[in-house]
Amino acid sequence: MKKSLLAFVLGVASLGTLFQSCNENSEKKTDINASSQTEMEGATSETSENQDPQKLTIKNMHDAYKGETTAHFKYAAYSKKADEEGHPEIALLFKAASGAELIHANNHKVVLLRMGEAIPEIAPEFTVNSTLENLKESIKGESYEFNTMYPNFIKDANAAGNYMAQISLTYAYKVEQKHRDFYIEALAELEAGTDNTLAKIYYLCPTCGNTYATTAPARCEISMTDSKLFIKVTGL
Repeated sequence: MKKSLLAFVLGVASLGTLFQSCNENSEKKTDINASSQTEMEGATSETSENQDPQKLTIKNMHDAYKGETTAHFKYAAYSKKADEEGHPEIALLFKAASGAELIHANNHKVVLLRMGEAIPEIAPEFTVNSTLENLKESIKGESYEFNTMYPNFIKDANAAGNYMAQISLTYAYKVEQKHRDFYIEALAELEAGTDNTLAKIYYLCPTCGNTYATTAPARCEISMTDSKLFIKVTGL
């Protein structure tokens, strides 16, 4: 991603208002349903000099939307499982992450709609195992998105000159790294039998899905959204 793009994403305070408004309007028009397609955790970018960057970005946005939608439902299921197994703090973490993934999905949906794309119905497919296994799977999935998928998608959007796609993808890219680190910490505490020391409250930025444990700054460090608008996650 070009340095100028990073400055653009992090420095324009009005982006929070832009995407918040887009999300609100989009949610009124189109709900996320579960009925026809599967998760694209293996989605990868296929940048090539012979491919149309705009068409490739459309494909990437569909893949990202599908992945984030599935992650929303999957983490909600993982939250329920953790609660059933007596790990309420990990259940709360999964619930917060589920909410953040929905914000990402809605942002991607806004971009697709602006590109004139129809929004497909998603049938999320995943397996719920033990909380220990679910955390390991989540670390793997978030690491892939942060290290491979989103960097490639952002590069493609940059080549296409699609700034809305760049912003939406960059928001998700930055937050997935935080989710991975939360899961790594939770796994270590679970294995040590001290997961009851994990955070008991989370804050979500409604613009980019940025996730904070215990406390939050005055403004989101990614989208500059005022913390007064943050979503507080305190219970299951």
